[in-house]
Amino acid sequence: MEMQNSRNLTMMMDFYELTMAAGYFEEGYQDQWCVFDMFFRRVPDGGGFAICAGLAQFIECMDNFSFTEEDITYLRTKNTFSEPFLQYLQNFKFECNVWAIEEGTPIFPGEPIVTVEGPAIQAQLLETLLLVTFNHQSLVATKSNRIVRAAKGRPIMEFGSRRAQGYDGAAIGARAAYIGGCAATACVMADRDYGIPAVGTMAHSWVQMFDSEYESFKKYAQLYPDNCTLLVDTYNVLKSGIPNAIKVFNEVLKPLGKRPKGVRIDSGDIAYLSKKARKLLDAAGYNDCSIVASNSLDEYIVRDLLLQEAKVDSFGIGENLITSKSDPVFGGVYKLAAVKKNGGYIPKIKVSESVEKMTTPCLKKVYRIFDNDTGKAMADYITIYDEEVDVSQGITLFDPVETWKARTFTNVTEKLLQTQIYDSGVRVYESPKLVEIRDYCKKQVDTLWDEVTRFENPHRYYVDLSQKLWNERQRMLREINR
Repeated sequence: MEMQNSRNLTMMMDFYELTMAAGYFEEGYQDQWCVFDMFFRRVPDGGGFAICAGLAQFIECMDNFSFTEEDITYLRTKNTFSEPFLQYLQNFKFECNVWAIEEGTPIFPGEPIVTVEGPAIQAQLLETLLLVTFNHQSLVATKSNRIVRAAKGRPIMEFGSRRAQGYDGAAIGARAAYIGGCAATACVMADRDYGIPAVGTMAHSWVQMFDSEYESFKKYAQLYPDNCTLLVDTYNVLKSGIPNAIKVFNEVLKPLGKRPKGVRIDSGDIAYLSKKARKLLDAAGYNDCSIVASNSLDEYIVRDLLLQEAKVDSFGIGENLITSKSDPVFGGVYKLAAVKKNGGYIPKIKVSESVEKMTTPCLKKVYRIFDNDTGKAMADYITIYDEEVDVSQGITLFDPVETWKARTFTNVTEKLLQTQIYDSGVRVYESPKLVEIRDYCKKQVDTLWDEVTRFENPHRYYVDLSQKLWNERQRMLREINR
């Protein structure tokens, strides 16, 4: 079970959110309801999809969202905000409706991941907190999933704590990596707080601390006979590391009736060394002793090692995973989509010369269309909130940019992607257990076609607009460009 984070992170916001909120207050907009969407524009690493993560932590933040006396005192020192506005913050009560795509779900550019409907001030103040939560975890979960898929069923252990961007980057990053498919973590805090299995062997310093490599292995095997994995590359993998490991297995573990868990190779030509090590271990009767590889690995190196038939049973991956080093920015944004007046919604749009930076107006719903025969996801479909979607007789979707590209899907089922999290400020959703999110993620990724999941030049998964929503967007663009 995940440990609840009791920290009050209400002040995790950009200063402009407060100045805008104060402006809304002075203009009498505090009761003006509006709609914001959080979405992202580009999949990291040129991939075909991303993994949604961070909802549980966002919920924890919202459950504790309030301004303390210390917060108000600090804001007063800025000499920027009126006393009535500060009083408003002091009496703050969360009243928004929030819908979100559940953690572990594959997500695609342009579609609403989180939708917030509520008073303008409240919705605006959530921006940074929401983005920092989803951007970080979705980034790491996406990278983790890429590496896990490259390993073809071999366990991936997250070893990145020491290279993560701060304490939360390490512990919460381990959580996101687990959602993406990692089997374990080196981070003890992540085990304590989130129940992710913590694993580890030894550092080179353990081996160096003793008078000989053999002695260091012997002492470790005596201390941990049930979980003995030895680091064999401190000096020379094939000349001393593996021979000393075998000697200790024979002298310490075998008399106890124990079997070694494994050896770890952390440097050198892992493909070559693992093959040679496998032969030595097998010849000594330890064909059940696993070989673990680490050392600045990523999905491409893992894939290449397996193509070279490296004898590696699992991988420990650090900085390239926990920081998504190759593409370390997720790029989710939070934009106004509508303002509520007289019981209806006035759509809002941001226009840009860059097509990808234009927003989609209106309060919306997002559906995923699944083929009934294969169970595969065919496309996502965004509608205005009050549209009815009926696919029983088939549905025709068209590309919202290249509109001549259209396809009719028959024998399909639609699934509403967003789930309501808060109803008028009251939480109506309970996060699943982390292991359930991880299992759900794997099943949902399996619904994607191989062409979407490949690393190089993946097929573009279509996120299409309903005719009604597309018409509304075009109408607004025409009016703005008059």
